[in-house]
Amino acid sequence: MGRITVTLYTDDLTGERSDNTTKHVFSIDGATYEIDLIPENHQKLLEAMEPFVNAARRTSRSRTARVKQPRGELSEAAKVRRWARNNGIEVNSRGLVRQDIVDLYEAALGR
Repeated sequence: MGRITVTLYTDDLTGERSDNTTKHVFSIDGATYEIDLIPENHQKLLEAMEPFVNAARRTSRSRTARVKQPRGELSEAAKVRRWARNNGIEVNSRGLVRQDIVDLYEAALGR
């Protein structure tokens, strides 16, 4: 017996079915959200947030966020450790990298 799987995409705001929905991610008060929207509702979201985004300061991604690295790529922590060792800075081989070392690394990269 064969099986057919049908995926229906819907706008999370209206429940409207559409093949034109896209996922959008945003954060507020330390919580990250994702929502699937059709282009018109995405535009409404952008317009509603515009005055707040324009008044806000952009920050870099959290340094403590865990992101899976594709195989073969070094994690950000591994890059910091390698840079620190190459520059004569003592750094632990596991666990969190001290913030002062991360700051030195980012300054060296011009971030």
